[in-house]
Amino acid sequence: MDETKFIEEKIKEIKSTIGTEKAISALSGGVDSSACTVLAHRAIGSNLKVIFIDDGLMRANEPQDVSQIFSDLGIQVDIIDTQEEFFHALKGKADPEEKRKAFRDIFYTVFGREVLKSEAKFLVQGTIAADIIETQGGVKTQHNILEQIGIDPEKGFGFIAVEPLKELFKHEVRKVAEALDLPEKIYQRMPFPGPGLATRIVGEVTPERVSLVRKATQIVEEEIESLKPFQAFAVLLNDKGTGVKEGKRKFGNIIIVRSVESQDALTAEPTQVPWDVLTSISQRMTNELPEVVRVAYEITPKPPATIEYV
Repeated sequence: MDETKFIEEKIKEIKSTIGTEKAISALSGGVDSSACTVLAHRAIGSNLKVIFIDDGLMRANEPQDVSQIFSDLGIQVDIIDTQEEFFHALKGKADPEEKRKAFRDIFYTVFGREVLKSEAKFLVQGTIAADIIETQGGVKTQHNILEQIGIDPEKGFGFIAVEPLKELFKHEVRKVAEALDLPEKIYQRMPFPGPGLATRIVGEVTPERVSLVRKATQIVEEEIESLKPFQAFAVLLNDKGTGVKEGKRKFGNIIIVRSVESQDALTAEPTQVPWDVLTSISQRMTNELPEVVRVAYEITPKPPATIEYV
């Protein structure tokens, strides 16, 4: 693929589609939404409103970091705090699909509200090929596939969807993002699921459980950074185990560490993480996180597993 030609064509296409109307982009900070936001901004400039929906399910300092990165690029990002609404929607739900659907429904409720405020007629969205393939194949529900909630992508919620990356896979999007002069911390960023840390919690999603898996994920990312895997993260299980802390019996949480190599996210193989790195991850988690008593490394490829747990 010729990235420069792709960018030129997509900017012309977006310009032609949107014209002088207003558009809105829900930026997550991932490479997909970042690339399509920059494409749209280059096409229509100030007619693009960029928002970051802070659902409380992001990695550490995500809203502030993303806002700063795009501010440096000359793109203003409005942070919308909706944490209470998302946690309320997820309360009491443990089934993976129920959680994904609850996230999807509240996401579009919140987003629809922001669209009405902005008076935008177009939604710029970072849907990629793998999202469409997995949803159509019934692997899992992707919240950004509008047809899944009965929204016509051409005429939904009063807006028309613009998806400039939908024919690309992740490795191709990275090349486009680099060609758009996005910083390396964006174009080489590990994939992060739309429903955020909710997909890395087995069982009910609560603020306390999200806080724990967020800290555990930060440890994994810091310790494994030099290996540059496709994706690496922590998972909080619903089960608990017995451990010993400060010389006393402790019935605490179990964290699963998962790291995989992949090109298109449709298949994946476990990363062969050196033993000293795994040991460091385990020591840090059990020392820095009082709730954690056990850490395990997961080695199942995709298929039969999915990359995310939920």
